[in-house]
Amino acid sequence: MVSSRAPRLLFSALAATAVLVPWAINGLPTDRPAPRALDATVVTKPLAGVGGGTTVREVSQQQPFSVVALTGDDLTGTTAQVRARRDDGGWGPWYQADALESNGSDANRDGPRGTDAVFVGRTTAVQIKVSRPAGAPVSPPARPRADTDLGYRPVNVDEPIGNLNAILITPPQAPADGAFSPPAAAILPGQAPQVITRAQWGADERLRACGPPAYDAGVKAAVVHHTAGSNDYSPQDSVAIMQSIYAYHTQTLGWCDMAYNALVDKYGQVFEGRAGGLDRPVEGSHTGGFNRDTWGVAMLGDFETVPPTDIQLRNTGRLIGWRLALAHVDPHGTVALTSAGGSYTFYPAGATPTLPTIFAHRDVGITECPGVAGYGRMDEIRDIAARFNVPPAPPTLEERLREGAIGARWLASGGAAGPLGVPTSPESAAAGDARYATFERGAVYWSPATGAQPLTGAIYAAWASLGFERGLLGLPTSAEIQEPLWVVQNFQHGTLNFDRETGQVTRVSDAVAVLLPPPADSGPPVQLERFSPISVG
Repeated sequence: MVSSRAPRLLFSALAATAVLVPWAINGLPTDRPAPRALDATVVTKPLAGVGGGTTVREVSQQQPFSVVALTGDDLTGTTAQVRARRDDGGWGPWYQADALESNGSDANRDGPRGTDAVFVGRTTAVQIKVSRPAGAPVSPPARPRADTDLGYRPVNVDEPIGNLNAILITPPQAPADGAFSPPAAAILPGQAPQVITRAQWGADERLRACGPPAYDAGVKAAVVHHTAGSNDYSPQDSVAIMQSIYAYHTQTLGWCDMAYNALVDKYGQVFEGRAGGLDRPVEGSHTGGFNRDTWGVAMLGDFETVPPTDIQLRNTGRLIGWRLALAHVDPHGTVALTSAGGSYTFYPAGATPTLPTIFAHRDVGITECPGVAGYGRMDEIRDIAARFNVPPAPPTLEERLREGAIGARWLASGGAAGPLGVPTSPESAAAGDARYATFERGAVYWSPATGAQPLTGAIYAAWASLGFERGLLGLPTSAEIQEPLWVVQNFQHGTLNFDRETGQVTRVSDAVAVLLPPPADSGPPVQLERFSPISVG
């Protein structure tokens, strides 16, 4: 049963989101046909001589490919890793290929078992490291395929025997005109992320040969996954990954459709996954034992050591928040779900564990999905989902500064823990095209000509007493330069030199050195004084 402490705002989310169906979609071009998953090239390469223990096999082909998976008649106890050959001949990093759930209601019971479809980037060769239990049967070599239509047996075509095979997928060519528009981070309260439909990313419905989608009674919880593979992909690659996963799930594994209800890439692009309607309780095939009454969202990438990007996390949370709001489910609640059992979950059939209404695949499955770093952000996903229909709090000064050059310089110096301390003002206009922000122990000034330069301590106080950027020296052109006897800072029209022994500051301009009086005990003048003309003696 869903927790009874659902916030009232969840119910008003229905009204806020009802206008979003059908979706306002403009993530992909609509004036021409999109590449189709049907056009993906899927090649099966048998892996011979792989038995118990760890074996590495190299697989290659002339046609470049970018997605790799492993299939077999029995993958019990089998783990696999994949790495791709780079253009320079070296090898990229190893990517884990976990076993896929195959006990959904639409799974082909007689079909092969498979791992994740791992994106490795464009390549012509991969190495596959397979670890199998001791005593596992050794996979035999492929045998030539008989082709009665040709009247002869071609010697360059192998027939996979189903024991252990590498699947190499070449997705159709994505548009090259830069028409992809990753979404912006700002989304209004109650507004779901923009969604790229199946038709737009090329999910040819002819690959779904199992009839209409299966619907549950409702959605009681959401499950968070990752797809594994490289995190180094472009917005166009995301579409290719979607097409490859779809072709692999349907053509190779014989499933009725893609396993996940929706997917989110590192750019925040949200893709419609399984057919049947994102606003309807479509039963997926994403979480063994717990596909019924759940809604599966996969983040594109591997988050074992690297966390999801900020916008990927935000849009995953907002998407789940929207979907659970439609079902009147509290993102911070709990729910009792009955396990269907099977080899992919540690809950036996009939067990009824109480789970968070937003849980991770690893909470119920024999898997590390969505990775250690991804799992560590689950509470944040829940919080974002719970705030789906709540206006965001006013941004803090730190949040307002983070997007610009001044904020970048402050963060590079150590942020609040650095010499400047915490911000005390937002970024504001200075003289001409300059900008500035004040901090606990100084300021940062920026202009197109000088860049962002910090000012602190006695030099900042002396410069301020001279009239800030309107004074004789103009804007700073460097940070402090540490010398044995002096601390020097350069400005547009001279320098300020702090004597380490005496604590006095000398102004040097036009080759004339002037010893400045010590600053007042109250510190630099109030910043607003700079808007009045100041005469410098």
